[in-house]
Amino acid sequence: MTNISKRALVLFSGGQDSSTCLAWALERYDYVETIGFDYGQRHAIELSMRPQLLQKMRALSPVWDGKLGEDHIIDLSLISQLSQTAMTENIAIEMQANGLPNTFVPGRNLMFMLTAATLAYRRQLEVLVGGMCETDFSGYPDCRDDSLKALQVAINLGMASRLTIETPLMWIDKAQSWHLAEQLGGQALIEVIRQDTHTCYLGERGALHPWGHGCGSCPACDLRAKGYLEYIRSKEK
Repeated sequence: MTNISKRALVLFSGGQDSSTCLAWALERYDYVETIGFDYGQRHAIELSMRPQLLQKMRALSPVWDGKLGEDHIIDLSLISQLSQTAMTENIAIEMQANGLPNTFVPGRNLMFMLTAATLAYRRQLEVLVGGMCETDFSGYPDCRDDSLKALQVAINLGMASRLTIETPLMWIDKAQSWHLAEQLGGQALIEVIRQDTHTCYLGERGALHPWGHGCGSCPACDLRAKGYLEYIRSKEK
């Protein structure tokens, strides 16, 4: 799986998907850096989880430890100033008239990827890795494969570069994401993801559920819990 000619930058939030993507990149590339974004998110606890999560990822494998480079945190609080959403304001999660949930933050993933590309250009990193997924998602248009492919073209035209955007979770569901994590790092990685990542939109840690920490009722918790249950059931067959 290793591609030693490539250096990657992983969009790493501290959640299940980005942690799985980080493991995927560490298996595939020779050198990997990480980037996270502080955009005034309601679940800002994910940012505080990142340092210990990165240390635990290092501890899983001496090879991964040797490949994992610098971590970057970027202030994108501008995002929360541009729009009011359930991800940035203490408001109820609900569907909007346009058919999208109000957890959709317009332009967020586009800005994330463009910012990551700018950093990658300066750091001479050739691959951007993100956890966007079109299989298990809430209809967010900036998670779609077409959107990311178009963005890759625009970035490379605008920077005269040859950056590649990789989305290893794009066509798999949450249960398959748990299976992928197991394939990449065994049960040890499953436990790190289960115990140390944060996905809950409400920023709640609380008790440790079988699938991880969280409120257990928001869309992110619901998706994660259902995927974990399906993953466990498939292993029992």
